[in-house]
Amino acid sequence: MRHPHLYEINARIFIKRISEKYRRALTLATVPEEEWQLLRNRGFDLVWLMGVWQRSPGARQQALLHPALRQEYDQALPDWSDLDVAGSPYAVYAYRLDPELGQPGEVAQLKSRLNRQGLGLLLDFVPNHLALDHPWTLTHPRRFVYGSKAHARRHPEWFFSADGIIYLAHGRDPNFPPWTDTVQVNFRSTDLRQALINKLLQIAEVADGVRCDMAMLALNDVFGKVWGEVVKDYSPLKTEFWAEAIEQVKRQRPGFLFLAEVYWGLERKLQEMGFDFTYDKSLYDRLRFSSPDEIRSHLMMDDLYQQRSARFIENHDELRAIVAFGRERSLAAAVVLATVPGLRLFHDGQLEGRSIRLPIQLVREPKEADDPEIRRFYHQLLAVCSAPAFHRGEWTLVEPSQAWVGNESHRSLLTWCWRYAEQVKLAVVDYSPNRAQGWLKLPLPLEKVGRVVFRDELTGTTYLRDAGELRSQGLYVDLSPWQAHIWDVALDENPISQ
Repeated sequence: MRHPHLYEINARIFIKRISEKYRRALTLATVPEEEWQLLRNRGFDLVWLMGVWQRSPGARQQALLHPALRQEYDQALPDWSDLDVAGSPYAVYAYRLDPELGQPGEVAQLKSRLNRQGLGLLLDFVPNHLALDHPWTLTHPRRFVYGSKAHARRHPEWFFSADGIIYLAHGRDPNFPPWTDTVQVNFRSTDLRQALINKLLQIAEVADGVRCDMAMLALNDVFGKVWGEVVKDYSPLKTEFWAEAIEQVKRQRPGFLFLAEVYWGLERKLQEMGFDFTYDKSLYDRLRFSSPDEIRSHLMMDDLYQQRSARFIENHDELRAIVAFGRERSLAAAVVLATVPGLRLFHDGQLEGRSIRLPIQLVREPKEADDPEIRRFYHQLLAVCSAPAFHRGEWTLVEPSQAWVGNESHRSLLTWCWRYAEQVKLAVVDYSPNRAQGWLKLPLPLEKVGRVVFRDELTGTTYLRDAGELRSQGLYVDLSPWQAHIWDVALDENPISQ
């Protein structure tokens, strides 16, 4: 599937919710078949089960004590207790199934069940760090970044020591404080690299792909900038970790999918190393903060970049879409998300209009009513976008032009066309709080056509237009604020009078 739909589910939350629904304790392998079939029927191709790996006792203690996290728990789940805190799923203690989700063999069983339904399974892989109490800290401490007492004195927040002799570093994004529930791996260690690749190969036995957390931190130049002063005794390696890892995994599992969480403009670099898809945070930021012109400009990047980008308006790291964008704008952004090229990521709760973002350390969700209108909207949108054109077709960006001199509202229109075999789809979104008009020159073979039938698949409304007028003038559109059309376009040899 060139442009797949991915559904992210918090594994612990999902199992608790489904167990309550069926009034019995369920595990990954015993979730009723109809729950997965429901996702397939909605048009999803891939399921990302976030947080399946065994969590760390040490990370849980950190999560219970962290003042900022406790404030987040208070906001999301006011009646939380210590039992609701399991620690971060991104402080991995072991790449074994969390006992709360089932027995070790159940991941492979789940993959088989999903594959029979036509769904692929994605799991987490966290390359940059492990839990601060991971067994390797005792058995293989040289796999991690370690410093001297002098380093620890200069940067006390970066390091921790269990014995006052070995000072290990916490995982770190250079733009934020260290993740104190983690330990930083050393990408200049060939032993560490191969150990991580071996874990990837194990995951490839039980999954169809991985979502790689903070993937850019593993790049040689990024790692050198962050940790160069501490690991200067290690010579930089000539090869990139990701090039080695992806080559080894795909040699054994050619269809295994790599999805990178990546920022800082490093998306293309990771695509060149073999990632199938990379996060497109730039589109998210433009949809949230920028003008339609800037969104359109971003979508003018080359086709390969577009096809290998992972689009989203919500995930576990971001605010809920209706909070971040506002209600009407979030639905317009969803139409953009569902109809641009690349992988389209939807988040559990997004389709129901949930507004509370749950910290990933919590394993109980608040009771929050679904929004019937948003649920109906997404049901219709996903049904429309399950058409082959949106998954296998060729995409063309359409430039709007002025409806009349002095009217600049056409700049608010985002529009593109999909073609696959005889199927043609045209998406038009007024991405603004104002009414917008414009003309669209359609990239269609209209020379031998008498009329064109436009059926709006979001509303069911049908329009007939003369092909000659479309050739000479284009298609006139007039949209209300945040309104969207997804037209199924049929070319008819008969003139419009018939």
